[in-house]
Amino acid sequence: MKPLAALALAIGLALPEQARAEETGVSVSEPVVVELFTSQGCSSCPPADALLKQLAGRRDVLALALHVDYWDYIGWKDIFASPDYTRRQKGYAHAAGRKMIYTPQMVVMGQEDVLGGDAMALSDAITVQHGAVRPVALLVQRRGDELSLSVSAREGLPDRPVAIYVLRYSPLKTVDITRGELAGHRIDYANIVEDLRQVATWDGQAAAVFTVPYAKGLPGAVLVQNAPYGAVLAAAGIAQ
Repeated sequence: MKPLAALALAIGLALPEQARAEETGVSVSEPVVVELFTSQGCSSCPPADALLKQLAGRRDVLALALHVDYWDYIGWKDIFASPDYTRRQKGYAHAAGRKMIYTPQMVVMGQEDVLGGDAMALSDAITVQHGAVRPVALLVQRRGDELSLSVSAREGLPDRPVAIYVLRYSPLKTVDITRGELAGHRIDYANIVEDLRQVATWDGQAAAVFTVPYAKGLPGAVLVQNAPYGAVLAAAGIAQ
């Protein structure tokens, strides 16, 4: 079976009920977080962008596209790129002991590095993470233009600082690329991260509640991970 077909088959399987976004404004989901580091200036990235678009349709996966800026010099400036996302990718590499970064790269739950176009390896990594117990319980409640983030440790959480991030993303945008390696291509980009902010640091021990602003407009997510760039301990989506 071809990799794309295998991933499409996996997408069609029954999805866990717990991963659905709650219309009531309360989210207790435990999706698998997949971050794709990509660029509109990278000729090998479109297959990975297409995979992420497929993943974006799954309720049990939180698929995020972070566009990096280090390919902008070759004739086309990625309109979604941010140096913040390049720093995040470098942070993951440093945490894992890697000396290089590349595109397309997918990072699963802040831990496993997967070549962006390798659908089978990605599917395997997602399956493994579905079987893992999350070391942090996360409850996200939305009240008007604010979020209430409740976190508590389960067994096995190491004694180290934990970062809490809130991000927002655009579900889908189409770009006509006129220069660079992908000149002449029209590409759909899914779940493009527009804003990513660390909103709190937690000691990972006593249960805590953090209140942060979150205006209506774009969907988003909350990530709880070992600081500053480590394993994702819990995550939840935020409906638009």
